[in-house]
Amino acid sequence: MFSTPIEFRNYGQQAVEAAKYIGQGSAVTLDHLSRSPITVKYPYEKLLQSERFRGRIHFEFDKCIACEVCVRVCPINLPVVDWILMRDTKKKRLGSYSIDFGVCIFCGNRVEYCPTNCLSMTEEYELSSYDRHELNHDQTALGRLPLSISQDVSIQVVFTSLNFLSKGFESEKLAK
Repeated sequence: MFSTPIEFRNYGQQAVEAAKYIGQGSAVTLDHLSRSPITVKYPYEKLLQSERFRGRIHFEFDKCIACEVCVRVCPINLPVVDWILMRDTKKKRLGSYSIDFGVCIFCGNRVEYCPTNCLSMTEEYELSSYDRHELNHDQTALGRLPLSISQDVSIQVVFTSLNFLSKGFESEKLAK
């Protein structure tokens, strides 16, 4: 006899609880609607990397003394250094230097410990390719100076056109 009112009360409590959860979910959704988008239109817009970003390695062949410190500090013994011993001066001369970026973990140890500062990290991060063998860079590919994102002509054109459009819309709003 008393079971029916208790069931109605439990049903009412469950309905209020469900409405509370729906309200909380809707509040989260409405909060996200008011935020600006974080997405970047990648090929046309690129984010500037932080100062200590570790991208592709730049190598200066003339500065290298073939000491192989970079090979010893690399956690996976990645750089391949070929050198020739000059018998008259009893010094090593660098023959070739290569790094396989398909295996590299971009830790930056070899750049940090290089005694002649012939290695440096660049802000270049677009290293993808369809062939794994293209990721093996020799001293010629490593010596190529990277194109800075801030100096990329196509990116600047897009930014200037976007700034021009936004200024045009602002001037139209002011005219009205």
